Amino acid sequence: MAEPLPTADGVKENKLWKWVFAVSGILITLVIYGVLQEKIMRVPYGVNKEYFKYSLFLVFCNRITTSAVSAGSLVASKKALDPVAPVYKYCLVSVTNILTTTCQYEALKYVSFPVQTLAKCAKMIPVMIWGTFIMQKKYKGFDYLVAFLVTLGCSIFILFPAGTDFSPYGKGRENTVWGISLMVGYLGFDGFTSTFQDKLFKGYDMEIHNQIFYTTLCSCVLSLTGLIFQGHLLLAVDFVYRHNDCFLDIVLLSTVATASQFFISYTIRTFGALTFAAIMTTRQLVSIMLSCIWFGHPLSWEQWIGAIIVFGSLYSKTFWKKVSPAPTPPQQTENGSSSPLKGIP
Repeated sequence: MAEPLPTADGVKENKLWKWVFAVSGILITLVIYGVLQEKIMRVPYGVNKEYFKYSLFLVFCNRITTSAVSAGSLVASKKALDPVAPVYKYCLVSVTNILTTTCQYEALKYVSFPVQTLAKCAKMIPVMIWGTFIMQKKYKGFDYLVAFLVTLGCSIFILFPAGTDFSPYGKGRENTVWGISLMVGYLGFDGFTSTFQDKLFKGYDMEIHNQIFYTTLCSCVLSLTGLIFQGHLLLAVDFVYRHNDCFLDIVLLSTVATASQFFISYTIRTFGALTFAAIMTTRQLVSIMLSCIWFGHPLSWEQWIGAIIVFGSLYSKTFWKKVSPAPTPPQQTENGSSSPLKGIP
């Protein structure tokens, strides 16, 4: 006997609970992640006020946790662990992703978390550039307008700080030039990573956990190799051994970073890239406000204007596409959000 079809109310209620699950999961994990990464990189530990300086060690911890969880998911679901694409393609994604995350952590030594978070909003510009070269994508005039407004808002936010925001790695005022250079590197590498992942995912019949597993496994090997060659592995281990609170912070950071990836993958697959973009914009806004309150970052009135321009533009882009009479197919997103590793911290 055939099972009764679900009612319209039941479908709506089920979708609502899925939406609540996705939104709360992404916001909680990534907001906690943002607070923790600023605490680890900018707040001293112990009575001697020592700063944790080993960014690549954080990358290694994050990736080995994610790799283990994704491998467990593949085994539990009885899916093949064999690579679907050539291994060198996973490695290429891993290299640029490691560079992306390292630039992100290093930038926090020189610029405040609100500056870094708002600068991340400008990632659509390098994604559009890489998308043109790698995917031969075409963009509308409205997309370029939004990209310009986001860049303008970010520039205002960075150029008009409210007084001095202390950096443990700069003399007096933050070393903004080097910090912004690291953020430019972050945006460039992140744009390439997400675009190439998008192409990789479309070119192969690839399961989400398969790509996550092999990409993060390559990242583990590469980041561990980098730590050994830099001579930082034992120094980082010694630091966390002497500072238990730092060890706990890194464990929690790796946990929420891993959890966020699966929430991101779930959201993109269930609701599409536009909903994901709106959630991520909200997350960035919440993270900036929480950081300003938690760590006492002052904001000038010019920075408030810059933030309004940025987030107003991003929300306008999201809602404009939702009401567009001819929406872009989900698999052809021009911001690269269809990649399951788009938001990998």
